[in-house]
Amino acid sequence: MGEYSLGDAMKHFLNRSKIKGSIQALQIEDVWEQIMGKTIAKYTDKIAIYSGTLYITTNVAPLKQELLYQKDQIRTRVNEVLGESTVKEVVIK
Repeated sequence: MGEYSLGDAMKHFLNRSKIKGSIQALQIEDVWEQIMGKTIAKYTDKIAIYSGTLYITTNVAPLKQELLYQKDQIRTRVNEVLGESTVKEVVIK
């Protein structure tokens, strides 16, 4: 059996576990302000990832409309931060 670093072992475990999406959602929440800016982060209620879909919840109608226009950019930015192509689709609620 080969040797693994602790980081590699953790990545391997997360890739096979069901908590991967939850951990990635926490990572996104931590850097959401850097990705989207202070104003958007302030009015975003919830961020979640399920089965490759990023769900963004806000109750501010103009922000919701703006986020709908930026869906592809959001997907690209989030995938860059995560370091892999996790997010396939963005849903604005």
